[in-house]
Amino acid sequence: MELIRGLHNFGNCSGACVATIGNFDGVHLGHQKILDQLKYEAMSSGLQSAVIIFEPQPIEFFAPERAPSRLTRLREKLEEFQRHDIDRVLCISFDEVLANLSADDFIKQILVDGLKIKEIIVGDDFRFAKNREGDFNTLKNAGKQHGFNVEMMETFVCDDERISSTLIRQYLADGEIEKANRMLGRPYRITGRVIHGEKRGRDLGFPTANIELKRYLSPVHGIFSGRVHGLGEAGLDAVVYVGSRPVFNGEKEILEVHILDFNHTIYGERIQVEFIEKLRGDENFDSGEELIEQINKDIENARISLQTR
Repeated sequence: MELIRGLHNFGNCSGACVATIGNFDGVHLGHQKILDQLKYEAMSSGLQSAVIIFEPQPIEFFAPERAPSRLTRLREKLEEFQRHDIDRVLCISFDEVLANLSADDFIKQILVDGLKIKEIIVGDDFRFAKNREGDFNTLKNAGKQHGFNVEMMETFVCDDERISSTLIRQYLADGEIEKANRMLGRPYRITGRVIHGEKRGRDLGFPTANIELKRYLSPVHGIFSGRVHGLGEAGLDAVVYVGSRPVFNGEKEILEVHILDFNHTIYGERIQVEFIEKLRGDENFDSGEELIEQINKDIENARISLQTR
């Protein structure tokens, strides 16, 4: 899979393509349906398949204080695109210039001149360009002028609910992991490299692997049973914490994972943390003794949770 970053590199695109465009946060079942159709149309036409995404996402540019938590950061999205055998991913920096492009200019500069698209596939709620003035009908009219086809994918439903990144975020925030997983089509995981922390867990007798979240907000908070992948063939049972550590007056959100019955140094390793079941919310404690007692309970509850999963 080829990653092209920035409009200035669009000249490196070789050949015409079938494309889709969007945030693809979570790359959920609805997104996957679009990717599967994209790949089918590209192979049927003998063209390249291309996905267009933005960094930052538009809402993060216009109103970062109102931006929702990210289900997937860029690297995790790219891994999912690669899993669907996409040929090209074009990552465009969302800035003032892009935000002020009219629909006509967006189509001409990016889709026609930049990508040389022959077909574009979009979701039923797709909007683009300045003031979100562009929609499916805008693309259809432009397609007649510039010679490309436009296909709309219908809403994808799971458990009688329209699948959306917003709904998945809500399920994760509410601790309804299984419902979120059904809409994602896979277990929810956060991926990252293990970094050095403040060693507080080790001082308490519960060493943890720390991962930088690298996103505005986390969609999950609290204590979870989980599994760690990437340290061997099988997943390792774990207790997972995501929060700002109020007991230590923390501010920055972090992910800490205590791998059960495990005593190896893994700094620098890239791991995937899978969330299984929410055990409790984040809490403060009056003393270190109370905290240690609660951690022991969390470990016991995690073992029970993981026995049947």
